[in-house]
Amino acid sequence: MAKMGRPKTDEPRRNKVMVRFTDKEYLKLRKCAEENNLTITETVRKGVEQMMDSRP
Repeated sequence: MAKMGRPKTDEPRRNKVMVRFTDKEYLKLRKCAEENNLTITETVRKGVEQMMDSRP
């Protein structure tokens, strides 16, 4: 019988982060995600990456 479920990954995402946004901040985030054809999660991850890459 074939295995069922999600395939295993080398880097599982076990950590969860919850953030509260104002309505205005959330609309900005959604707009940014839509304009870049990304999910909100992908947008936040890319934002963190950009901030880390721009550090001196």
